[in-house]
Amino acid sequence: MVAYSFQPRFVEPIKAGTKRQTIRQHRSKGHVHPGGTMQLYTGMRTKNCIHIADMRCISVQPIYLSFDLQHSEITIAVDDVAVDDLDAFARADGFADMMRFWRSEHGLFMQWKGVIIKWEPLVAVKQRKAA
Repeated sequence: MVAYSFQPRFVEPIKAGTKRQTIRQHRSKGHVHPGGTMQLYTGMRTKNCIHIADMRCISVQPIYLSFDLQHSEITIAVDDVAVDDLDAFARADGFADMMRFWRSEHGLFMQWKGVIIKWEPLVAVKQRKAA
């Protein structure tokens, strides 16, 4: 299993099923693989660590983000395919306003490459197997 930590503001959207993906940097040890189990936490490596849920990874794809917020230009591409509905993408990632978040974290201009990891609840996997 691979563990991922989230900011406290994402706990409820994860539990409610409205946050179904996470965008992460590449890492030397790699990421979860499709079909693998993910453990989601908040506050990892602290005394306030809380287990949110276990999920099943359904995909891991390369992602490219380019934000020029001064000129209101946003490009998001998953697997080299441009994302058309940026609002739907932001909601799936747990944001009401993704631009505000990226501006507060990265300033007015940013280009970034990483991976987007999507999941489904383990309960859904068990229900499909039982049917």
